[in-house]
Amino acid sequence: MASAQVLVASNRGPVSYARGADGTLEARRGGGGLVSGLSAIGPDTDSLWVCSALGDGDREAVRRAGGGDLPDADTGGRRVRMLDIDPDVHSDAYNGIANSVLWFVHHLLYQTPLEPVFDAEFRRQWAAYETYNRLFARALADQAGPGAAVLVQDYHLALVPGMLRELRPDLRIGHFSHTPWAPVDYFRMLPDDIAEQLLRGMLGADRLGFLTRRWADAFAACCEAVVGGTGDTELGVHGLGADADFLRERSRRPDVAERMAALREQIGPGRRTVVRVDRTELSKNIVRGLHAYRALLDEHPEWRERVVHLAFAYPSRQDLAVYRAYTEEVSRLAAEINEAYGTPGWTPVVLHVEDDFARSLAAYRIADVALVNPVRDGMNLVAKEVPVVSDHGCVLVLSREAGAYAELGADALVVNPYDVTGTARALHEALTMPDDERAERTRRLSSAATALPPEKWFLDQLHALD
Repeated sequence: MASAQVLVASNRGPVSYARGADGTLEARRGGGGLVSGLSAIGPDTDSLWVCSALGDGDREAVRRAGGGDLPDADTGGRRVRMLDIDPDVHSDAYNGIANSVLWFVHHLLYQTPLEPVFDAEFRRQWAAYETYNRLFARALADQAGPGAAVLVQDYHLALVPGMLRELRPDLRIGHFSHTPWAPVDYFRMLPDDIAEQLLRGMLGADRLGFLTRRWADAFAACCEAVVGGTGDTELGVHGLGADADFLRERSRRPDVAERMAALREQIGPGRRTVVRVDRTELSKNIVRGLHAYRALLDEHPEWRERVVHLAFAYPSRQDLAVYRAYTEEVSRLAAEINEAYGTPGWTPVVLHVEDDFARSLAAYRIADVALVNPVRDGMNLVAKEVPVVSDHGCVLVLSREAGAYAELGADALVVNPYDVTGTARALHEALTMPDDERAERTRRLSSAATALPPEKWFLDQLHALD
């Protein structure tokens, strides 16, 4: 197989496959910052994206490609190699460790009187996580040209830098964390040997990237406490921004206009809108957001029949029981609010659970208030995207625990995500803000949100490895 000089490694790749009843494979290209960022290096750059097969369609595509690069027609001409990792190994590494341990640690999600429990089952799953990372490291080592740059992505692949360093000491290795980083005391809930292994794995990189200075400092503090410091590894901060050109163009397409008309019909004439767009991820704090909206209707009855909460809660990680339960609670609470306050001509909460990007963009455009109240978030691009496409200005109610707070906090209404009363107060302030102030805040938010677009975000990390 041909070597490459720029390699990206991530759990999920830029393309996925679905297998039809007739045996044909349909390739679906993904989006996001990495896809946009990698395109910035140009078609003449010798690059390769290494990712994991996530389902039966992906695995069939890998077999048809003979374990090599996927067809150019499926990837838009980008070189992509997908690893056919044993499904049980992937499940234990991805669901058992990455999403049920590392995600919970960095987002402070454990109910500590009962969890976590690091027992023999955890150790078995951790061995799968090691195997999963080792398979990525070997694939990268096999395909990296002399002195190549390798950019490893996120908590799924935290051990890869150290493993790859042992296999190929000539490589320039970077790792980027798209999540928050836990404070020392919380991180040290992990077994001591696991905490050390994680940190040393990441410190195998020449450079580690984080979304905010707060997360970088937290990582450094953990290293100081557990392994005595960060050694020769450099820490950098790259606050991924919104892709303004793409968002503005996409939000003006006919399908978005159709969704806007449908939403306006659901809202009713003359009403204000409070919009949220999230996955039903535990850290997104959708339930407390609904409680805050109900508190607004209680404490300010003048808003009854004058405001609608558009809540887009797209199911996430439904193979995990705790996520299924959370999704059900979101739906139950929305129905309870509608039952308690709704009238024949007014539905207080319009809840949509089917993922629809065009509808999300439509909601961005018509939002009077955007509610972004995570209990903890690495960045939160919704907070950055809404001001970019808003038609008439939108007030951002933003949690101080979102990474985006570092850049957007000065022009948002900032809330403590656990304080339902305070969030309700902020919603009222947002709904009553004068139009000229709202427009000026939106202008400044949009400027800050687009300061580091995906292309520059990616290139900055790549150049920092030179």
